Amino acid sequence: MTQPTTIGQDGWRLRSVPSHLAERYRAEGWWTDATLGDMVAGGLGRLGHVGFRVRSAVRPWEGTFADVDRAARALATELRTRGVGPGSVVVFQLPNWVEAGITFWAAAYLGAVVVPIVHFYGAKEVDYIVRSTAPDVVVTAERFGHADHLAVWQQVLAAHPAPLWLVVGGGSSADLPSGATPFASLLDADPIAGPAAVDPDAPAIVGFTSGTTRDPKGVVHSHRTIACETRQLDHFFPTGGPPQITGAPVGHFIGMLNAFLVPMLRPRPVNLVDVWDPGEVLRMMRDEGLGMGGGATFFLTSLLDHPDFTDEHLALMPYAGLGGSTVPVAVTERATRLGITVFRSYGSTEHPSITACLVDDPEDKRLTTDGRALPGVELRLDEGGEIVSRGPDCCLGYTDAELTASVFDDDGWYRTGDVGVLDADGYLTITDRVSDIIIRGGENISAQEVEELLLGVEGIAEVSVVAAPDERLGERPAAVVRLRPGAAMPGLADLRSHLGSAGLAKQKWPESLHVVDDLPRTPSGKVQKFRLRQQLREGRLGSAT
Repeated sequence: MTQPTTIGQDGWRLRSVPSHLAERYRAEGWWTDATLGDMVAGGLGRLGHVGFRVRSAVRPWEGTFADVDRAARALATELRTRGVGPGSVVVFQLPNWVEAGITFWAAAYLGAVVVPIVHFYGAKEVDYIVRSTAPDVVVTAERFGHADHLAVWQQVLAAHPAPLWLVVGGGSSADLPSGATPFASLLDADPIAGPAAVDPDAPAIVGFTSGTTRDPKGVVHSHRTIACETRQLDHFFPTGGPPQITGAPVGHFIGMLNAFLVPMLRPRPVNLVDVWDPGEVLRMMRDEGLGMGGGATFFLTSLLDHPDFTDEHLALMPYAGLGGSTVPVAVTERATRLGITVFRSYGSTEHPSITACLVDDPEDKRLTTDGRALPGVELRLDEGGEIVSRGPDCCLGYTDAELTASVFDDDGWYRTGDVGVLDADGYLTITDRVSDIIIRGGENISAQEVEELLLGVEGIAEVSVVAAPDERLGERPAAVVRLRPGAAMPGLADLRSHLGSAGLAKQKWPESLHVVDDLPRTPSGKVQKFRLRQQLREGRLGSAT
């Protein structure tokens, strides 16, 4: 078997945190020498009795942290015998199933770099991620919903082989493609004794997120930055209330942290759902006494808007922390009128917890701003209003060295690409984005990626994909099109069919189409997308289909 390839700061040319900042973060306690393996071993050992349950039509599971820990340690033993250890790369693309937790915690024990992939990414995104990370282990589902993961990964791994490919739900080896191994066959070994010794400054997690570039951005975090971020999330999330349902994908950076690391800091059962069905979630809340504490705006509004929502459910939602996408004030005010204590937060995969409101902050601040700088975090606005931040939970950079150089300066400041205003009390409100992304229900969509593919549609001369406001999702992608002279106008279904054929994930497809004679431009010819967004908000952007 091929020996694992260690990918570290030299391979990705990551930034060095300025020494004076590193010294301060250690002195003030934001950074410790504990690794993810240490955090997992301590948490699972202390909280082994806590429940872990997956609600799923295809792979339901119920047990305790101790049960998952035993499986994770056994998997770690098997992976270690195959040469996986500190610096190895473990990629997983799984729905919210117990096997995702087993994989994450096993990789943490080994000191491996974990690379989660959201379960709906298709061949195009997966291929780029594999090329960027050169994984030693790949863990995938056989299929989920309409997605045939076996077919996708056969195609990708034919071009970029990985030493070990584990498949969840694939039956025996005879049922799988050549080179694939049933995940369950590696869970019978004697459990590993404890976590491997790892440099806490080394990479620990790479979270991929769509940005302004054509391909996803690979954001690299160290053991120190992730441990700090986990404590930040625990700091501003309220205590008390019913056990929470986790609907955010664990293949997404924050979904993974909330499911597999934050519970290590307090006794908090894990309740995963692999499909967000508001009616089913409301049934579980009522029948099992579970709560829903927030996330992207969509998770809250999908429940409030459902015909089955009652005062019984409201009693199980004492608070809602909203972030990860645009948070309309209309939503925060509506929730407040219902008696839900709402608070907002702001961050990104690169710098996950920049600002937040706490539940005891003044109501007007909680409803209309994104909060104040969190402990240890510094932020400022440049001359154009762009938010610049730095802090102990800020990433080490990207797998793409050019991206790292473009957003970090030598003093450790990170250019967020977001524009905001600060009030006299230091509360930040996001007003726009320099970076051209659309955040749909907490998921980032690269406008450029969609635009480039849509230019392949016959008759389209120019296209601009922008964020349209959406009360449920926060934002949704809208395609604004200028046609070639004499060309027939395509329908929205034509655009979606073209993108589907190109392998683009369905969540990225435009949800409305607007045809215009021309696009607003700067004197240099650059499209002024902020004007398009404004016209969309005001309902005066051409005809839509």
